[in-house]
Amino acid sequence: MRRKQRPALLAQRHGLDPARLRLPPDGTWATVRDHLVERLPRVAPERIDAMLAEGAVHDLTGPLAPDAAYVPGSSVWFHRDPPDEVPVPFDIRVVHRDDAILVVDKPHFLATIPRGSHVVETALVRLRTGLGLPHLSPAHRLDRVTAGLVMFVVDPALRGKYQTMFKDRVVRKEYEAVAPHDPALELPRTVTSRIVKVKGVITAQEVPGPPNAETRVELVGYRGGWARYRLLPSTGRTHQLRLHMASLGVPIRNDDFYPVLREKPLDDFRDPLQLLAKVLEFTDPVTGEHRRFTSGLELAL
Repeated sequence: MRRKQRPALLAQRHGLDPARLRLPPDGTWATVRDHLVERLPRVAPERIDAMLAEGAVHDLTGPLAPDAAYVPGSSVWFHRDPPDEVPVPFDIRVVHRDDAILVVDKPHFLATIPRGSHVVETALVRLRTGLGLPHLSPAHRLDRVTAGLVMFVVDPALRGKYQTMFKDRVVRKEYEAVAPHDPALELPRTVTSRIVKVKGVITAQEVPGPPNAETRVELVGYRGGWARYRLLPSTGRTHQLRLHMASLGVPIRNDDFYPVLREKPLDDFRDPLQLLAKVLEFTDPVTGEHRRFTSGLELAL
C-alpha cells in the first residue's frame, strides 16, 4: 500500500500529518497566498502571511515563498493550527500490542480520532506520540463519550485488511450499559429499527422504513433501581445502542442525547455515559488465529 504523498521536509506535528490542499485546475489567482486567503476564510490573512514567511507552506519541492505563483492543479501542504483544547484527565490503557495491531481501553470523553474541536486530545494523537507510532491508524471508532476497546493498526500495509473486517461486520462486539431497571421489560430481546443521521444534526433519529439497525439486549443484573445490560449489535449505526435503549424506555445512564438533548460543556468530565465497549472477538485476517480482547474498565452500578 502506498503511503500518502507529502513533502519530505514537512514531518508530523503533534502526531498529525500536514493537511493537503489541492489547487483548482481552473484557478486564476496570481499567488498561492491569494488563493489561501479566499479558500480559508476562518484563518486570518495575517496568519497566512506569517505561515508563508515562516516557510510553513510547502509544495513537493519544499517551502513556498510568500509571493509564490499559483500553479493550477498542484497541491500545497501545511499544518493547521490546533484549536484550544481542555486536556482530558484520563489515561489510555494498552490491552494488547504487536507488530500488526494495537488494542486499547479508551476512557470516556476522549475522541478516537481528530475531528472538529478535538484534535490533540484524541486517542489517535496521544498514541502516535506516546508510543512512537507515527503511522498508527484506527481500524474502527468509538464515540467520544463511550469508553472501552478500540483497535488500531500499527503496520500501514495491513490497514485495509483490518478495516475491512469491521466494515464487513465479521467482528463480534459486546457492550455493557447501565440503565434503569424495568421489571416489566421482557428480556432478552432483539431490537430493530431504521436509524438516520443527518449531516450537521448532532443526534440521530429512528424513522419509518426498512430496518437498518439491530441490537440484542440482555439483562445481566440489577440493584437499587438500576440494571446492567449486555448489548450485542449486529450493525453499527451512529448512536445505535443509545437509541435502542431509549426506545425501550430505559435510556443509558447519563445520556445527554437520548431521549432528550441536553447541552454539556466539553470541559465537564462528571457523570460519564454508562456505556462500555467490553469485548472484541474475531478471526485475525492476517494470521487466521482467533482473537478475543476484554476491557479492563468497569461501569458504576
